[in-house]
Amino acid sequence: MAPRLILRPSSLGSLKRKHADSLRDCAFLSGKPGFFRLEARRPCSPVSQVVTKITRRHVSNTRETAADARSFVTRFKNFFLGTAIGTSLILGYLYITDTRAGVHQWVVVPSLRWLYDDAEDAHEAGTKALKALYSLGLHPRERANSDTAGDLSVKVFGHTLLNPIGTSAGIDKHAELPSALLALGPAIVEVGGATPYPQDGNPKPRVWRLPSQKGFINRYGLNSEGADAMAMRLRQRLREYAYTMGFGIDEVAEQRILDGEAGVPPGSLVEGKLMAVQVAKNSFTPDNDIEAIKQDYVYCVNALAKYSDIIVVNVSSPNTVGLRDLQKVEPLTNILTAVVAAAQRADRKTSPTVMVKVSPDEDSEEQVRGIVDAVWKSGVDGVIVGNTTKRRHDLIAPGHTLPDREAAVLLQQGGYSGPQLFSRTVSLVKRYRRLLDDGMYADAPKSPESSSFSPNKPVVDTGLPDSPTKNNNEETVADKIEATVQRDLANLKDSNPEAEAESKSQPLIHLPARNSPLSSTTSSEEDAPALSSSSHIDQLLSSDRDLPSKTAPSPQSVPSSPLSAVPTTSRKSVSTTPSTRNQKVIFATGGITNGKQALEVLEAGASVAQIYTALIYSGVGTVSRIKDEMRQEMRTRK
Repeated sequence: MAPRLILRPSSLGSLKRKHADSLRDCAFLSGKPGFFRLEARRPCSPVSQVVTKITRRHVSNTRETAADARSFVTRFKNFFLGTAIGTSLILGYLYITDTRAGVHQWVVVPSLRWLYDDAEDAHEAGTKALKALYSLGLHPRERANSDTAGDLSVKVFGHTLLNPIGTSAGIDKHAELPSALLALGPAIVEVGGATPYPQDGNPKPRVWRLPSQKGFINRYGLNSEGADAMAMRLRQRLREYAYTMGFGIDEVAEQRILDGEAGVPPGSLVEGKLMAVQVAKNSFTPDNDIEAIKQDYVYCVNALAKYSDIIVVNVSSPNTVGLRDLQKVEPLTNILTAVVAAAQRADRKTSPTVMVKVSPDEDSEEQVRGIVDAVWKSGVDGVIVGNTTKRRHDLIAPGHTLPDREAAVLLQQGGYSGPQLFSRTVSLVKRYRRLLDDGMYADAPKSPESSSFSPNKPVVDTGLPDSPTKNNNEETVADKIEATVQRDLANLKDSNPEAEAESKSQPLIHLPARNSPLSSTTSSEEDAPALSSSSHIDQLLSSDRDLPSKTAPSPQSVPSSPLSAVPTTSRKSVSTTPSTRNQKVIFATGGITNGKQALEVLEAGASVAQIYTALIYSGVGTVSRIKDEMRQEMRTRK
């Protein structure tokens, strides 16, 4: 068959010019629209050669052009796909690791509840996941850095905290993830509780949800791996921090961090934040052996004090038999005194502060006053008001009917925690604030017997010496007051310039101007040395937070600034006279779920609002949300 070639019109002219002789005998016939068909009228060698040559050249050029086109498209697709994948991974990482991401509340929490019917199993799964993510650097963290504005900062134990929000013990029972919890935004993280010996706690199941009430009932029974195991874990954490900061990883490096050379608290290892460690007694320690119980607490403090910023003495767990009986004045005073002494012996330049965690169920006037009395006599630095409650009345709103399953759960023995405890928490905070402040002006106790803070015998500073001829039980407060009035009337001098000058030159108690509550003189922070050089939190009250006089307004008349109720405190005092006693700190926990409630407990007299159940139900973004709500509420009030 004669050779044949199909050509485009643009190629035909060039072909005719270059191969005119060879194509003399070829016929150009019309073909498809836009193409011409070239074929020989007869078989001839030249045409065959030309056609073959032209065909090869055309096919080669076409293939190269197509290959180049395909290569460019492929490269563009690969670049676009790689960029899209990389961008998606970066944005996904930033989103997932941000505490403000809604996925934590609306996907993660419901998924855990769906996968694990047992609440404790779900909690353990969440804890393990958070621990694993932190080890990979993929943990949720607060990215907004809104605390740097200082609008929520508060001074506690001499530290300026970034905010007044903390997490309660129970979230991290074994101190496995304090760093991961601190990254979520709170200024205080409480871990524990730790017992001297490991104990399993109560049998499972021991935790139940009440989803309609956003509450829990638990009877863990202080399950603990033991104080030594927790201390080893915290020591490893501190040494890894020392290595990261270039101090090394041996004992010398550890001690340098403990002594404050890194410029961060030795417990939290984060500037502007603190870590509290809760301690308790073993369940098998005899309830009637106060010395054995005291040794339980002291053992835990000796093991854990140097790795903590705050030691929390738990005498309020409802799930350990006999523990709440320790809130009576005499045993509580003995235990707290021993704990304070052990904390001061911590092997570092500074010693941790000590707080006691009290039950919301011990709320009678006698019980509260007894706890306050023990706090002042033992030298404890503050009180954590609130824990789970054994009471079941007033938990469910009138007219609300629980689902059958939750109604059965409500009958379980154990401590209840949930939003319904909030009003009780606020009420208790106000009472503790008032009674603790009253104790600031009581005379220094000379002995446990003579300093009993009995509600039937209020302490009154009369200024009179003890009468050797009159029995204290017979001498009434009215008699002392009347004697004081008569004494002052008899010693009064005529009001004249000479008498006034003499009075001013001989004050009853000479106080430095910075310590006098009646002085208008202010002094710089550099001129106000610490009361004791043995503690990093020893400090004098700043001039704008001086102790009020005895005629100071009641707590209800404190200015309405959202954080104005937060006191400046110091840990130790070289004297227990009324003019140098320092205000005790209160942390509030129980039912706090939003920013408005956090502000309310702060205004009631607390320094820190701690959360637990809200974090379990709302996920890792709860702290960030509460702080944002606090700021919004503060702007609204302005």
